[in-house]
Amino acid sequence: MSGRVGADGDDVSFASVAELGRRLGAGEVTSAGIVTAALGRIEDVDAAGPSLRSVLAVEPGALAEAEVRDAERRAGRVRGPLHGIPVLVKDNIETRGACGATAGSLALLGMAADADAACVARLREAGAVVLGKTNLSEWANFRSRHAVSGWSAVGGQTRNPHALDRSPGGSSSGSGAAVAAGLAPLALGTETDGSIVCPAALNGVVGLKPTHGLVPTGGVVPLAPSQDCVGPIGRRVADVAIALDALVPAGTGAPGSGYAAHAVPARLAGVRIGVARQHYSGACPPADALFEEALSAASGAGAIVVDPADVPTAGELAAFVDEMVVLSFELHDSLDRYLAARSGPGGSGPRSLAEVVALNDLHGARELRLFGQDLFVEALETTGLESGRYVEALERNRERARARGLDAAFASSSADVLMMVTTGPAWAIDQLNGDPPVVISSSPAAVSGYPTLTLPIGAVAGMPVGASFVGRPFSEPTLLRVAAGLERELDAVLRPSFRATVPLD
Repeated sequence: MSGRVGADGDDVSFASVAELGRRLGAGEVTSAGIVTAALGRIEDVDAAGPSLRSVLAVEPGALAEAEVRDAERRAGRVRGPLHGIPVLVKDNIETRGACGATAGSLALLGMAADADAACVARLREAGAVVLGKTNLSEWANFRSRHAVSGWSAVGGQTRNPHALDRSPGGSSSGSGAAVAAGLAPLALGTETDGSIVCPAALNGVVGLKPTHGLVPTGGVVPLAPSQDCVGPIGRRVADVAIALDALVPAGTGAPGSGYAAHAVPARLAGVRIGVARQHYSGACPPADALFEEALSAASGAGAIVVDPADVPTAGELAAFVDEMVVLSFELHDSLDRYLAARSGPGGSGPRSLAEVVALNDLHGARELRLFGQDLFVEALETTGLESGRYVEALERNRERARARGLDAAFASSSADVLMMVTTGPAWAIDQLNGDPPVVISSSPAAVSGYPTLTLPIGAVAGMPVGASFVGRPFSEPTLLRVAAGLERELDAVLRPSFRATVPLD
């Protein structure tokens, strides 16, 4: 299913950012043509056809913005590699105008935003065209323990383009599914714990959660500011590197960071890859087999594989006890602040988490028909960030993830990066019971604030599987170099088939 053909007469749906840039520079396509093709594909594939429901809203001015970029190019002003490239944005990230940011909730629907979030502003400055907003697990998947990944009251259920009855993961569900389905070459996601790497892995694309604080989060609906991150999702490692160059303010990353320059398919000779098996392997033997093949490919390309290089606290982090305390306290505090500021004096919309809970009850027939808001109710019981319970949980959590966790694994292995299975293949969507328990390797990087990148490594019954690389703080250049090298060896990018289900016979 290729989607519509743009005004330039070319199907550009699955071209990389670099390829689109080359063709734009050569005059073979225009930004307006690329955007026209993308808008047609969204209509054919997302709204109708397979009905992925990955895009919540199309940006009204996208085509006009593309035409401006074309005019700039004709005048000799090219802002960079993203000039004229369409990008989708997760709908908990503000975009100026009517689209705003709903977080998938009816409570925020119709609340326009006066300005772009800082990360969106940086993309526009780099020449990118904001195409629209993507669906998500409502409130970044922190409303109920029984939530369904990819579902929001505003957008309905996002589906995995590789098999429509399978989960797209969450909470950046629409961003992962849309990129995989060829609706845009790039999308922005957010992650507090797993919300970029999980949907990227399940949809068979590349996702990067950067070092905490590297990409500005101003204008993003908060969950837990001590862990919240914004990061890119793309089909190729080089795509997310190009996006990261635009997203990171000058002087913020490691000295000399030019991320795209590191995302080249160089040999892996001399790179030390530590293998984190404990807790992250064993849940899905076919996925483990793909992981072993990826390790063999890395070794064959010259990498030094240190096996094992386990994270000593992996099981403790997976218990999620202290992290749940941190998230509950920070959600209450940060969302109250955010909503009060966004509503403004006399403005419309909820001004606190308590008002959101009340609005959910008021619209319960739509908001609460699949699952409740137990996590919101528990968060309302927290008593502020000066609470000893919060401070102690935050300190334990960070020590568990950093000193006793990732730092210990790096020290024992002298590894440049740690590698692990991201998670198994996508599970079946179950709106009756919610998501099943799954093993995902996101917590060490999420809680510590260290960077992580997931790369497709193959498929089980046609469903993608990813491997994650975790690095030390601000080691994105190393992660990109290693991932790009292994990407060349594996070439495991899949085009979706939009099957109704997974054939298991």
